[in-house]
Amino acid sequence: MNNILIIGCGLLGSSLLRGIHKKKIAKKIFIYEKSKSNVLKIKKLRLPGIIIDKLDNGAASYDLIIFCTPMSEYKNLILKINNFISSKTLITDVGSSKMQTSKIIKKFLKKGVHWTQSHPIAGSEVSGPEHGKENIFQDRWCILIKEKNTKKKNLNILNNFWKKIGSKVMVMTPEKHDKIFSITSHLPHLIAYNLVKSAQDFEKKQKYDLVKFSAGGLRDFSRIAASNEIMWRDIFFNNSNNISKAIDLFIKNLKAFKRDINLKNNKSILQKLVQTKKVRSKIIKLKQDINKPDFGRS
Repeated sequence: MNNILIIGCGLLGSSLLRGIHKKKIAKKIFIYEKSKSNVLKIKKLRLPGIIIDKLDNGAASYDLIIFCTPMSEYKNLILKINNFISSKTLITDVGSSKMQTSKIIKKFLKKGVHWTQSHPIAGSEVSGPEHGKENIFQDRWCILIKEKNTKKKNLNILNNFWKKIGSKVMVMTPEKHDKIFSITSHLPHLIAYNLVKSAQDFEKKQKYDLVKFSAGGLRDFSRIAASNEIMWRDIFFNNSNNISKAIDLFIKNLKAFKRDINLKNNKSILQKLVQTKKVRSKIIKLKQDINKPDFGRS
């Protein structure tokens, strides 16, 4: 590729910037970042790439545009690029929910312009360009979204792009994607936020200093709950139907645990605990995490 534009240069955007530069995927990388604070950080870090302050600067010559912003910003950004975007430019994104985004793209994106959605399964609770890593996508899944009008050529372009970055690629429909990630990603984050809030409420009511006694469980949940609030608000709103169903299933299983505890149902609760432990082994076997105690990690 000759020219790639990254819109939004926070954690994932700056990680892409670093990865594209290291792997020499594009001759030139352009950055559009509305946060003055982030622009200063990008300059201070001397990250590769050309910072632009308007989206019309050379827009027709971009081979690929990657949206790395909160999903609530997509509509306004689409309206900005519509006037000068070329049909030769392929657009993708890194958003975590797809059905609602697909509706926004179809409604507002200029006809003849192609947007094939991506979701790299990478990131962390921290945000900002200073936390970006060139290898953050290495051996991580990237989901490409295939719809009725998705061109095979565009899937192939993005498949090659993400593989060069280091990802493993899988293709899904937006419906399947949002159902899967409502359970594997969105519900766990919601639970983390709610658990930390419950600890805060308990601390306030009991007047105990809970935080300094944080055991591994609360500590780990607090890490997840430190994630970017705008990004997660957008995910919760955009995938609300699937997340609501996931919450219902969680409440059903939580009530079953409560019943077993109150009845001291030894057989039932041990069966649950043993079965759920197996998931951890499977995650490690599939290389989605490493087999090291959390306190033993560097």
